[in-house]
Amino acid sequence: MVLATREFAGGSSRSDSTNPNFNTLEIEEFNFEENHDILEDNESVNGTNDSKPLLKNTNKGSFKGGSIVVNLSESQSGLSFVQNVYLEEEDLNIILMGYQFNRFRLYLYYILCFLTGGALYLLARWFPKMWIWWIGNVCIMGKAEWVVVENQWGEIAIEYVNRKYYGGTISSVFSIDQLDDEDVACHKSYPDEILHYLHYFDHRYIRFICHPGIGKFLQNSFWRDPSWTSTRILKKGITRDVHNEREIIFGPNVIDIQEKSTLQLLTDEILHPFYIFQVFSIILWALDEYYYYAACIFIITATSVINTLIETKQTMRRLREMSKFVCDVRIFRNGLWRYVSSEELVPGDIFEISDPNLHVYPCDAVLLTGDCIVNESMLTGESVPVSKLPITDATLRMLDLTAANVRPEVSKHFLFCGTRIVRVRKAKSNGISDNNDDEGVALALVVRTGFNTTKGSLIRSMLFPKPNKFKFYRDSFRFIGVLALIAVIGFFISTINFIRMGVKYHIIIVRALDLITIVVPPALPTTMSIGTSFSLARLRKAQIFCISPARVNIGGKLNVMCFDKTGTLTEDGLDVLGVRCVDQPKNRFSNLHTSADTLSNINLNDPSVDIKSVRGSDFVSILYVMTTCHSLKLVNDELIGDPLDLKMFEFTKWLLEESGQSSSRPSSGAKISSSALTSSAQPATSMIRSGSIIPTVVRPPGSEQFNLSDLLNNENTSYLELGIIRTFEFVSSLRRMSVLVKRLRSPTMEVYVKGAPEVMREICRPDTIPDDYDELLNYYTHHGFRVIACASKSFNNLNWVKAQKIKREQVEQDLQFLGIIIFENKLKTGTPPVIENLMRAKVRQIMCTGDNVLTAVSVSRECGLVNKNTKTYIPRFTEGSSVTPRAEIVWENLDDPKDLLNSKTLKPLTQRESNYSNEYPLLDAPKYDLAVTGDVFRWMVDFADETALFTMLIKGQIFARMSPDEKHELVEKLQLMGYCVGFCGDGANDCGALKAADVGLSLSEAEASVAAPFTSRTMDIGCVIEVIIEGRAALVTSFSCFKFMALYSIIQFTTVSLLYSFDSNLGNLQFLYIDLFLILPIAILMGRTEPYPRIYPKRPTASLVSLKVLTSLIGQVLIQSGFQFFVYFLIRKQPWYTPPNIDPDVFSVGPPYRKSMFSNVPFILSTIFLTFLTSFILFFPTSLMQQIFELVIIENYFKLWILFIATLDFIVSWLMEKYVFGRIAQCIGILVNGKVKVQKKLYKKVQSEL
Repeated sequence: MVLATREFAGGSSRSDSTNPNFNTLEIEEFNFEENHDILEDNESVNGTNDSKPLLKNTNKGSFKGGSIVVNLSESQSGLSFVQNVYLEEEDLNIILMGYQFNRFRLYLYYILCFLTGGALYLLARWFPKMWIWWIGNVCIMGKAEWVVVENQWGEIAIEYVNRKYYGGTISSVFSIDQLDDEDVACHKSYPDEILHYLHYFDHRYIRFICHPGIGKFLQNSFWRDPSWTSTRILKKGITRDVHNEREIIFGPNVIDIQEKSTLQLLTDEILHPFYIFQVFSIILWALDEYYYYAACIFIITATSVINTLIETKQTMRRLREMSKFVCDVRIFRNGLWRYVSSEELVPGDIFEISDPNLHVYPCDAVLLTGDCIVNESMLTGESVPVSKLPITDATLRMLDLTAANVRPEVSKHFLFCGTRIVRVRKAKSNGISDNNDDEGVALALVVRTGFNTTKGSLIRSMLFPKPNKFKFYRDSFRFIGVLALIAVIGFFISTINFIRMGVKYHIIIVRALDLITIVVPPALPTTMSIGTSFSLARLRKAQIFCISPARVNIGGKLNVMCFDKTGTLTEDGLDVLGVRCVDQPKNRFSNLHTSADTLSNINLNDPSVDIKSVRGSDFVSILYVMTTCHSLKLVNDELIGDPLDLKMFEFTKWLLEESGQSSSRPSSGAKISSSALTSSAQPATSMIRSGSIIPTVVRPPGSEQFNLSDLLNNENTSYLELGIIRTFEFVSSLRRMSVLVKRLRSPTMEVYVKGAPEVMREICRPDTIPDDYDELLNYYTHHGFRVIACASKSFNNLNWVKAQKIKREQVEQDLQFLGIIIFENKLKTGTPPVIENLMRAKVRQIMCTGDNVLTAVSVSRECGLVNKNTKTYIPRFTEGSSVTPRAEIVWENLDDPKDLLNSKTLKPLTQRESNYSNEYPLLDAPKYDLAVTGDVFRWMVDFADETALFTMLIKGQIFARMSPDEKHELVEKLQLMGYCVGFCGDGANDCGALKAADVGLSLSEAEASVAAPFTSRTMDIGCVIEVIIEGRAALVTSFSCFKFMALYSIIQFTTVSLLYSFDSNLGNLQFLYIDLFLILPIAILMGRTEPYPRIYPKRPTASLVSLKVLTSLIGQVLIQSGFQFFVYFLIRKQPWYTPPNIDPDVFSVGPPYRKSMFSNVPFILSTIFLTFLTSFILFFPTSLMQQIFELVIIENYFKLWILFIATLDFIVSWLMEKYVFGRIAQCIGILVNGKVKVQKKLYKKVQSEL
């Protein structure tokens, strides 16, 4: 879809399906044609970036400014006529070309539009390249009056260059991050020069500003202030002058969709080629005195236009209401606090997030002081609230606004626009105050505004989805073109025949043009969407919601389904099976502790217990890990956070308390603790805990809270409280988290770490690793358990100030290994039967998870995704790593490590070949699967040759330890292999993969999610079956309706052509009866047939030009035409006339994609009723019927002949469709291609070689 973003002299910037060719001399090298063959053969329809190679992108001869890659066509002084820009967020390649108006041709164009009565205007509107070629002169970007923007799909937009007074320096508009190395020197040569005017244009709500020195348009969304290096400096805010400059650059901070006026929408709709054709038809019918029919078609057309107009207005209004958000915010500007509208925010502004009136973040920002909990379900579908912490100077310097996604290291400090605030806690002091505000507040820095925000990017993806490259839609337009060609041939034949008969010329013209209107029936657009409409309604009843109806048909072509594991195949929550600690004397793991009470035989609440003796217990230490090493928060007396952390903490039965001032949404209900932590090195009165020093404390169940009066009175009371001083959040790349913990009245500070066993081993002292580490880890992971390893160490001279400055690398090294926590992740009850159904349907299934590879294999075998008797090979690096080009990887059989794969071909080796490291694969290799880890996947994509990469993509059934970006990339690689890919996940870390997949299905409680086209409120994968069967039913229905309407058109064309042979025609109301009372009801009700309950292994075809479809359609045309000719020759000497009967039932396909047509009661009843009605008109016409339908009375015996011929026609048509046409198509295919089918898709070619 291309929205016309500007109105130009030749009309709005409409879509054009042709390839880029603005000016063959200057722009020929930018043709995207080279990769279209892949798309034609690929059922993947999501529109992945054509220019991305399957292996890797070297970007030769281009520069990358963050996410933008620009290839320049060099011209005068290094300035360019053309830019090739890659928009990473949109996954879109666009070409920019600067133009100036040719005034003489422009005025001439206006005159010709007037002289041709608007015909030239319509041509220019439908073919904008013609308008561009006529009135535009190519120029360098710096002098362009307007810019032509064309993307890789051939869609064109015309954007006028705006000129606005600025008056600031060039360096305040453009940052070095946006520039290539060779352009940096040019930019630095005059950074302080005054830029009097900004030359810019907005395309898809992305602002491009022209750099006057290098002559390129650069995105302002990549802008980053070079001074953003220290949070202390940022807290001072910006001045009014700086604000005014940035407001000119970035515009208002509001996601406000430009809603077209009713007149604009009406104009765009009625000037569409189809409606222009309808208007032409109505005028033609009126001239031919078909008043009734013309009036009915006018009413239908007007109703369709009005309904489309109303629906478009409502959709845009809903989207505008959802996207637009304005509120009052408290900002610090010019050294003063004040309230302003959120529309006035610009990057660099400081605003208070602890303001009780602020409930939703109005921009993208980073947290400077305080902490908060936010609900990001609007963006990710993740229902668990997320904690945000103040950003450090080191992390601030890592902030990269040119990247499509926020880095994991930064995301824990990043506040996304549109996310809802759950709770905010103020900082103790922020260093900013005036006479009216001495109280500490939580602060955030604005970094992106408006459509540059993450929310703005999601709204853009909804406004401008990638064009649908589905074969069915492409072929339907081609087929209409063929019908139009038939109509033109009939036009000339009829004209010659009328001239031969001596018919008047004005009648000849009207009659001949009437044939063209018959070929494209008025009801065609309506019937094309019938199947999808019924499928959407049934999906809604099944609690499956869709925001992209075009994806329903695509669901019928899925042949690969990727599943996330946790929360999708397995239950969302994990249960703690138990804990196994390290038995130091034996240097082996202890027995399984299934209760926290057995971790210590010491009463932790006994005042007589020596705290130091408790600390020395390793079993107690792992208990402390479970109580402190998490990101849980307390909101309204309820713990929220990651389900794994929640289950782990509940296992201990400890209590969690949070202190400090809090601002909760919707009410303030956080627990306030009066306890404190003291240190022997400092006076007790100075160690009273405050919200900014020790925000979280945990203590054993039943223990008393610390009372300050007991300490001051020197009462001999012992308290066990653990205060979490600092948290190093979980990072997906590190796969671990850690905390610094201070125990009440303890002289030391403890470090507790938990993470994946593979990475924990690397940061622990080798002497602390038990001897049976690998053995026990393999046992649990092989049996499908989730394993988390724990470790700790102590710091003797670490106070609070030093703890806030210490680096993570210093904390997470030389640790003492404590033990493992085993989690049980149970399969959902609905998972195995769904997997079995998909297996029977030969839909390939892939597990794509961030969990351990052994756990993933175990769960896959348990649910049936991988056959238990099939060999599964797992890779590991023997030399190098994922970033080493010459790394060595060995692929070992999970159950027999001596059984290896050839590392180059990934085919099994014989035992002898394994022993002697030969590279001769077996002649008859057994079936096997690959379980690929994320690091190996990364290496294979970046460095492996095609053979190994293709084999991995074909044979890989399990992809474990995959990051969100790697999941996204896996989907794209599978699509490039020719698969039609679906992805089902919970929406938390799968947003990229869900959006990249041809069919993304998110399991979420929300009715609709921007993370995926489909959202299921039933939290199991049974929805996948529903989407596939409804997709197949919708696709088959669309085919049936299209074939039915095409056959109807050709039959009516044949009928009228025969009547034209003796200067006759159907009556006005006869046309009306056939089109509106016979064809339309049957076509609509045909789509009500429900889907077949089981998935048939063979997918329905998606091509209207396949042999099967063409054989059926041409065969039916010959049958119907043959019977018509038979009746024609039979009655041509008779004085009466009757229209032919049409057989719609034949194309109502039933099993294996839909239920039998007899299950569709309304369709059967309407067919019976219309058959009886037509028979009644034939046998017992009343005088009124004779007058209305212009009928002539015929003999009764001939009426019986007509009924017999119609019945015979139906029987022959049904038998041929059921038993003959399919076999004819197979025979033709064998004759054309031979016995061996030519494989067009890449994955099929690779499979045949394997």
